[in-house]
Amino acid sequence: MADKKRFKTVTKEAKALKGTSVIVDSQTGVQYLYVWDGYGGGLTVLVDKDGKPLLAK
Repeated sequence: MADKKRFKTVTKEAKALKGTSVIVDSQTGVQYLYVWDGYGGGLTVLVDKDGKPLLAK
């Protein structure tokens, strides 16, 4: 069976213990922003100016 991961990291910027990543849901194309600093972090959907989710091309 082929390895089909639903979520893929498309960009990642990290320095020491903090950074950001953009993650794409391969089933829906919706993009998420993950930010971490030390032991804390958060995830949110990326939206356009109208509040609609950004979709990967």
